[in-house]
Amino acid sequence: MTHKILAINPGSTSTKIALFEDEKEIFTETLDHPIEEIEKYDKVQDQFEMRKDIVISFLEEKGYDINELSAVVGRGGMLPPVKSGAYEVNEIMLETLEKRPAMEHASNLGAPIVYEIAKVAGVSAYIYDSVRTDELQDIARISGMPDIPRTSTSHVLNTRAVAIKTAEKYGKKYQDMNFVVAHLGGGISLNVHEKGQIVDIVSDDEGPFSPERAGRVPCRQLIDLCYSGKFDKATMHKKLRGNGGIRAYLNTLDAREVEKMIDNGDEKARKVYEAMAYQIAKGIGELATVVEGKVDFIILTGGIAYSDIMTSWIKKRVEFIAPVEIVPGENEMESLAYGILRVLRGEEKAREYVE
Repeated sequence: MTHKILAINPGSTSTKIALFEDEKEIFTETLDHPIEEIEKYDKVQDQFEMRKDIVISFLEEKGYDINELSAVVGRGGMLPPVKSGAYEVNEIMLETLEKRPAMEHASNLGAPIVYEIAKVAGVSAYIYDSVRTDELQDIARISGMPDIPRTSTSHVLNTRAVAIKTAEKYGKKYQDMNFVVAHLGGGISLNVHEKGQIVDIVSDDEGPFSPERAGRVPCRQLIDLCYSGKFDKATMHKKLRGNGGIRAYLNTLDAREVEKMIDNGDEKARKVYEAMAYQIAKGIGELATVVEGKVDFIILTGGIAYSDIMTSWIKKRVEFIAPVEIVPGENEMESLAYGILRVLRGEEKAREYVE
């Protein structure tokens, strides 16, 4: 029996959709939403009908019959902390995302869109590996400042998928292995997987800088800068996320542009880019201590993992810890579909969402 799974991933100005038949990708499409359209809505949740209608119209135009679907899966939104894996979308989840999400985020639209489509198709709707997956050990939650406990925010969907894929590649079970995974994209986060759970992380504001984010910066100087009178709160937030990292040093967000600069002999570009690799390697080393160095594989993933120069710099510093696997790309649509495929095949169980 084959399974047809529709995956939906809402982003800030687009909605990605993909259809899979078992492991085979039938299509992937990015449905763009012009910024002037997005700006008509006061809240992300207000975009629900617009985005749902665009997805359904696209499927109708292409002649895809939703009645042939086995399941629909969406990107998990900003729920209160949840476990990894699949959750079946229910009314409690929808109410939470609508009325009390942890924060405004386009991913909050994933569950309501797939729920409506699944209802028409007569199948179940799921989310998988929510953005808010949190399986941290208690010891990992202590930050040093009781006012600010550590929580888990990392690129769970892609990092967990590539860890499962790497385990399968070597004929082993994800639940029997330990991984340190670094997601290298516009934002960079790292996590450590111990026997099937993400037990600690280095979030995008705790570790390496990235193309647009400042990462971990000296706290005392940051406080001084906040109270210097030179910048307002919004500007300081932008310095950390949006205008930080490589952009702040080299005025570009594109790692490919940085590599062209390096090829043309730009020493500053080389130093900044290598510093990013250096910090990523430090983060990997930091997380290896969580499992007392018992790491089966280090995995480099995300868009920047396509870069030979970046991955070679990181690999040189960390391969003494464990073998390094490079699995480039975001892999989000595949990750969503494959997760639910495992549920449909009885290899995983979907959880019931309760507050």
